Amino acid sequence: MGKKRNMAKLLWLLMFFSDIVPFSCEKSMRERAIELMQDARLIDGHNDFVLQLRILYQNKISGVNLRDLNRTHTNLAKLQAGYVGAQFWSVYVLCSAQNKDAVRLTLEQIDVVKRMCNSYEELELVMTSQGISDSRKIACLIGIEGGHSIDSSLAALRMYYDLGVRYMTLTHTCNTPWSESSSKGIHNFYPSVIGLTAFGQEVVKEMNRLGMLIDLSHTSYSTVKAALNISKAPVIFSHSASFSVCNHSRNVPDDILQELKKNKGIIMVSFNADVLACGRKVVNISTLADHFDHIKEVAGSESIGIGGDYDGVQRFPEGLEDVSKYPSLIEELLRRGWNETELKGVLRENFLRVFREVENVRNNFAVMGIGESEILQETKHSCRLDLRKPQPQPSRSFGFPSVAQPFILTLVSCLMLYYVS
Repeated sequence: MGKKRNMAKLLWLLMFFSDIVPFSCEKSMRERAIELMQDARLIDGHNDFVLQLRILYQNKISGVNLRDLNRTHTNLAKLQAGYVGAQFWSVYVLCSAQNKDAVRLTLEQIDVVKRMCNSYEELELVMTSQGISDSRKIACLIGIEGGHSIDSSLAALRMYYDLGVRYMTLTHTCNTPWSESSSKGIHNFYPSVIGLTAFGQEVVKEMNRLGMLIDLSHTSYSTVKAALNISKAPVIFSHSASFSVCNHSRNVPDDILQELKKNKGIIMVSFNADVLACGRKVVNISTLADHFDHIKEVAGSESIGIGGDYDGVQRFPEGLEDVSKYPSLIEELLRRGWNETELKGVLRENFLRVFREVENVRNNFAVMGIGESEILQETKHSCRLDLRKPQPQPSRSFGFPSVAQPFILTLVSCLMLYYVS
């Protein structure tokens, strides 16, 4: 009888505690987020860490420990803690370098990415979608941020591709001679340019031919529309957000999101607090998740990725202060009802689909001729040397027909010799 009474008490206690802790046997949202990210490690579309290496160390990284550097939002330990499987490193140079030494500076930034990725066993430089899939390290990829880096040269664009560059943002916060930026009043370069010029259209076509991703973050509405109309491959926004949630000029309006869906491209959502909250003081993980929810509603989850923009800006949402915090976003999206298939897409599969299709378009464009278009009148300035064959200048005829000039000169010479002698 006593045994039965004890058993009844035990069952009662179990029922009591199951009411108090109803999910004790289930995985927490955090555990689910981490398991998901272990299985589908993040491909992040934009990080400005190498700009900080120039600013802080003038790219002299041999004496700097990048595993635990504490002066930046990014270090290798934090990338591992954030379950980052692939990172696009931006080789950004300031717009003030346009028409000066932008190409040299860009090459130096590419150099520091390569040296960094070759110096640490945690990193691996890759250049293809398959390279990302095969890597068991943090795959390093290179993206140019701003078309001013090519100095209006398709040859420079091709050489960047050969060096490993796999996307180019058509503008930064300045117009180029061939493309219009979304930023107004920051720089005064080429104010009359609207959208893409004829040469800008050739840039897009050459990027398609090369297999280089076209990045439309920072570009104007007109530039975006033109690029979407011309490109045969999916495009990306490497670090942007929703204009409907925050009407910042950097963000993407709904009609463009709908066109992006048709294009089968991707918007990699930025964590930059200024483009997420439009001046609101409180910016948190929920603020960021609102952008994800809206873009999903307009364009579908398959159109979304992540482009944190760490080390490129100063202010990030509370709880997302550095690259180790990515799991907190995935936890919030799980809490909002996003399923694991959708989140695996956001973390990596959506971007890999886009990258593979860009490579497929390149393969189909193999028979296309290499772009040899030039842009001349808009780029004449003191830092450019024109090595074209000089046009012959008309000689002075002194009133005689040109065919008679050799005879006249000979006669004059003979008369001079006669009088001298």
